[in-house]
Amino acid sequence: MTTKPKQRRQAESGDRKPPSAGAINSVLLWVVPQKIGLFKAIIESYDNLATLRTEDPARQHLRLYYGVESESDVMELLARIADKFSLRRIE
Repeated sequence: MTTKPKQRRQAESGDRKPPSAGAINSVLLWVVPQKIGLFKAIIESYDNLATLRTEDPARQHLRLYYGVESESDVMELLARIADKFSLRRIE
């Protein structure tokens, strides 16, 4: 009895996921303190686009987590609202 390599079995059974499925990216941002609440509301209004967490409240650093498959949508949204929120990308 011979066994097939795992990848080949998955490919044949149709269970194989793309390599990036489930991968998460993040970006660290600075937002004008008075606008953090509005920024969070806008991000959360897009279902399943991204999750926002406060990384350093004293310095107004926010980390935005998103799936790699959503990266272009996230970057497009950030570009559209950057001026309104004086967004600065920290990393």
